[in-house]
Amino acid sequence: MLNNPYFLTLLISFGINIFFFIFAAAFKTDKLTDLSYGLSFVILTLFLLIINPNIQPLQLIVALLIIVWGIRLISYLFIRILKIKKDTRFDKIRNKPLEFVKFWLFQALAVWIILLPASTLLTTEIKTGFSLVSSIGIIIFIIGLTIEAAADWQKFTFKNQPENKNKWIQSGIWKYSRHPNYFGEMTLWWGIFVACSPIFSHWQWLTITGPIFITFILLFVSGIPPLEKRYQKKYTNNQEYQEYKNRTSLLVPLPRR
Repeated sequence: MLNNPYFLTLLISFGINIFFFIFAAAFKTDKLTDLSYGLSFVILTLFLLIINPNIQPLQLIVALLIIVWGIRLISYLFIRILKIKKDTRFDKIRNKPLEFVKFWLFQALAVWIILLPASTLLTTEIKTGFSLVSSIGIIIFIIGLTIEAAADWQKFTFKNQPENKNKWIQSGIWKYSRHPNYFGEMTLWWGIFVACSPIFSHWQWLTITGPIFITFILLFVSGIPPLEKRYQKKYTNNQEYQEYKNRTSLLVPLPRR
């Protein structure tokens, strides 16, 4: 079992997140919480590269794309948490270790599942070069990463202007989607799956679980639902927000209705 890369990456993912849980619980800090998410992807991807003695161009490109995404996410979230000081998501569980650890264990499992297509590509012996499908997948990834990065930067800049306190962003790409950052996140992981798919056979197609999982989580669990609920409660009597909500696409950037 110790020679199984899927088991090893799962073990490493849990190890990383348990380490960060211990640190966050001991010092009652959120400064490294979001950093651990992107870092888990980067470390696991580097591990998979290291254990592959015959890395091929497609494998190297996909790995580098994930590492670049991870480093960008780490940088953005770390700068953001230094600015906002704490993450309100953890206010009710930060001082309850048994509740708090559930977040970290779920995150460890989530990272492993989302990375399944890339893990399969990076641990499979391949002899073929780039295919049209792989190229399309890489383009999809780049589009998703560009949208996510632009949305994050636009919102961060907007929120750090004093005159925008207690306002919501509806400019830039946020004019066409209420959650463009999540759209970009889903898109880039579907791009990774498409890029990896030409080498899949038989059970390996089950790694589609990765992009399906992140899409489901962001659409129905910890992404969009709590934000929509919070904004609706905060701006329930704000006619301008209600108009923005009714006219603007929930996820996919589209012209306003």
